[in-house]
Amino acid sequence: MAATLPFTPSFTTPPLTKVFKPKSKSSRVQATATVPQPLPINFTDPLVLQLAESIEDSHFSISSSSPLQKLRDTSSETLLSTPWPTKRNEAFRYVDTSFIKKNQITPITNPDLSLLDDLEDTQLPSLVFVDGFLVKLQNLDDLPNGVYVGSLSGLSDERIVKRVSEYIGGFEYGDMFWSINGLGAPDLAVVYVPEWCKVENPIHLKYFSVEGGSGEGSKNLPVSNPRVVVVVERGGEVGIIEEFVGKEENQFYWTNSVLEVVVGEGAKVKHSYLQSQSVKAAHVKWTSVRQELHSTYELVEVSTGGKLSRHNAHIQQLGPDTATELSTFHLTTCDQTQDLHSKIVLDHPRGYCRQLHKCIVAHSSGQAVFDGNIQVNSDLEESQLFYFQSRGVGLKTAKQALTFAFGAEVIERLHFPSVKELARSTVKDKLESTRVQST
Repeated sequence: MAATLPFTPSFTTPPLTKVFKPKSKSSRVQATATVPQPLPINFTDPLVLQLAESIEDSHFSISSSSPLQKLRDTSSETLLSTPWPTKRNEAFRYVDTSFIKKNQITPITNPDLSLLDDLEDTQLPSLVFVDGFLVKLQNLDDLPNGVYVGSLSGLSDERIVKRVSEYIGGFEYGDMFWSINGLGAPDLAVVYVPEWCKVENPIHLKYFSVEGGSGEGSKNLPVSNPRVVVVVERGGEVGIIEEFVGKEENQFYWTNSVLEVVVGEGAKVKHSYLQSQSVKAAHVKWTSVRQELHSTYELVEVSTGGKLSRHNAHIQQLGPDTATELSTFHLTTCDQTQDLHSKIVLDHPRGYCRQLHKCIVAHSSGQAVFDGNIQVNSDLEESQLFYFQSRGVGLKTAKQALTFAFGAEVIERLHFPSVKELARSTVKDKLESTRVQST
C-alpha cells in the first residue's frame, strides 16, 4: 500500500546485584517512603498493578531527582489506572495480547553477558543491549566532536543532560506498554548530535534477548525494557540501525522497547529497523518521533520474528516543509501475528508524507495487521506467474521468486548495504523454511 499525501493547512554498567529501593508510586512521594500509598478507587486491573510492583521491586536504587526516576514515577502513576488492553479496545481489536498476559511475567535483573565473548564487531559505532541492559559500547572513538553515544547515567555534560531530559516522558499518546517500559527501563541510552553535525557512519543499536523460557510447557516470560532517546539538533544528520535478535529460535520472552527521536529544524534521520526474534516471543515496540520544520525522517522496517510482534509508530510534524517516509515489510509464518499501528500527524503547511506497507502471510495460521484496523492481504498475480512459466521457469520457482520480490521493494530501501544484505538473507531463509514445512 503506497500513498503520497501533500498537506497544506562515561559509560557505566548497572550493578548486577539487586539493591532494595522503596517503592515510589508518584512523583510526590519521597524516595525514603516505605509505606505504599492507597490505590485510587478507579483502578480496575490487579494484573497490571502486580506487574508494576514486581518491576519496581527489581530496580536498583537511583537518585530521586534523576530523569530516569522521574520517568519511573510518572509511568508508575499512569499504570495505576491503566487496564490490560483487550479486543474491546479499538487499537487492539485485531490483536490478541493474552499470550503475554497468561504467562508468568518476570522482570530481568541480571543480564547474561556470556555472548559478548563471541560478539561480532560490525565496525560501526554501536550500543549493545542484553535483555534491556546497555552493556557495551563499540567503535565510538571516531565520532565527530560534540556527539554523545552512551548511557544517560554516564553522561557528564549537564547541558546535554538538560537538553535530552526535556523530551523524556513527555509523550502523551502512549499505551500500557509504553508506561511499562517507562517504569522498567534499567537506564536510558542516548544518541545526541549537535547542530550542523553530520555523522557519516550509522549508529548501530543491537538488542539481544538471552534469558527466556524453553519448551512448550513453559509459563515463564522474562520481560526486558530497553529505552533509547535520539536527539538531533538543527541541521544535524545521523543514521540509526535497530536490530533485535534472540539467542535461541524457540525461546519464550517479551521484549518491550521504546525509541524516542527528536529531529531538529532542518535535521535528517535515516532509521533502519530489523526484527528477527524468536517465533515464540512477544515483541512490542514504540517509536515516537517529533519533527521540527524543514526536517526529514525516513523509516525502513523489515520484521520477521515474534509470535506476537507489534510496532506502534507515532510521528508528529511540528512545522512546515517537513518530510516523513515510512517503508515497512512484514513476513508472517506459522502462528505469528505481525502488527503495524502507525499514526502520522501533519498539522502544518507543505507537510509531506509517503508510506509503503507490504506484508506476506506465508501460512494459513499467520496474521498480518496494518494500523490496527486494516488487514492487508496479497496474492500473486496470474499474469506474473504466466510470464515466468512462458520462459521455462517452473511454477514453484516462479512463486518463490515473486514472493521474495514482493517484499524486496521495501528491503531495497534500507539505507545501509550490510543491513540490506542481512534482511535479504533473513527473509529468504524464513520463506524457505516455510516452504519445507508445507511440503
